[in-house]
This record gives sequence, C-alpha cells and structure tokens, in this order.
Amino acid sequence: MTAALFLVDALPPGDVVVLDGAEGRHAARVKRIGAGEAVLISDGRGSVAHCVVDAVESDRLTLHVLERRTVPEPDPRVVVVQALPKGERAELAVELLTELGVDEIVPWAASRSIAQWAGERGAKALGKWRRVAAEAAKQSRRPRVPVVSELATTAEVAARLDKADAAFVLHEAAAESLTAAALPDRGEVVLVVGPEGGVSDEELVAFTAARPVRLGEPVLRTSTAGAAAVAALSVRLGRW
Repeated sequence: MTAALFLVDALPPGDVVVLDGAEGRHAARVKRIGAGEAVLISDGRGSVAHCVVDAVESDRLTLHVLERRTVPEPDPRVVVVQALPKGERAELAVELLTELGVDEIVPWAASRSIAQWAGERGAKALGKWRRVAAEAAKQSRRPRVPVVSELATTAEVAARLDKADAAFVLHEAAAESLTAAALPDRGEVVLVVGPEGGVSDEELVAFTAARPVRLGEPVLRTSTAGAAAVAALSVRLGRW
C-alpha cells in the first residue's frame, strides 16, 4: 500500500523530524499509523521526504528521514478556469481536478453561475476550495498542491487567456475536439469550464483568445467536465 502523505508548512532539516499539530494528531489518532510504517511528508510545493516512523505519541509522530527529493513543476502547466458550481458540486470539481493533476484552479464568476461569492461568504468559499485541494492532494499522494487563485471576473479570465500559450473553452457546439487540438511543448495551457447554464455568447466574445473545443457527444456537468478534460490533456502531455 502506498505510504500516506502529510502536509507541513516547510520540510524541517535533519534526519529526525517530528510531525505534530493537526497533521500529527490526524496521523496518530485517525490514521493510527504505527512505529515502523512508511510515511511521506511534503511542503505542498514539490519537496517531499520519505520517512519511517520511529515513535508514536497521542498527537505526534517522530520520523526518520530516509530520502528527500523535489518533484519539478510540470511544463506545460495545466490551468482550469472553473465557473462556480452550486453546493457540493463545487467541492467535487476541486477534488477531481486535484486528483487528476491540475496545476492551478481559477474560480470564475460566470454570468450564469447560480452560486455567487461576495464578502465574507466568498472568503469562506475560497478557503474551502483550498482545503479541499490540500486534502485531495494528500489522498492522491501529490507533493504539489494545486494553486487555487482568487475569484476572477470575466475580464480577468480574458486577460489570462490572452497570455496563455494555448487557451480553450469547453463548448458543446464546438466542432473541434480537445483531443485533436494543438498543444504547446511548454508554457501554460488554460481551459475554461462554464457553469451548468453554459458559457454565454457575450463571454465567448470576450474569450477570443480561446478556441472552443468539445470532449465528446455527452454533455457533462460543470463539476465533472474539467476533470475529464484534464484527464485527456494528461495523456496527450505525457503525464500519464
């Protein structure tokens, strides 16, 4: 079985480290990890240490570091601009995108999004997305937690698309398939996923730098369309 991964703010130096705080309590009390078991600790930015557990207390683990390595950031990067889904589908979208290898998630306030982020509610929602991404990275043993950016307006998304090395917007009426679209060797690939009501005509006009593409005949929900697209891109980019 693959060793469990735990996230820390920074990897401490030395051959012996202590995993404490929330992660240490979770490892000892919930995961019930015992002495002699293998675990991974990571800073979420690519640095990871392969360890074996020397001792277990009620709220911490003492670990012996066997190896340290750094996982480089993929090139090209894959960025998904995700229109705000409603309810639990938002968490599902973030979870799936993370587990399937996206490098950055940009929440987007699309005109047809039912969910709206404003004030304190928006700050809480963004925090939830970031926590879900971290948990999904741990689940999938990813030493790089995807960036979850601040909420973007349509104008801000358009500016991001203008700078991308390849930009696409998922659209059910598109003639071109994502699996046939040209991809760059390096840089940034940005993919826009619309809300349940679809990307509006005005938004398509604003996203002139993005080519409309489709995944296939089925019309997917906004919470799963991005994940399906990332899976297709991962194969084509040689990540899988």
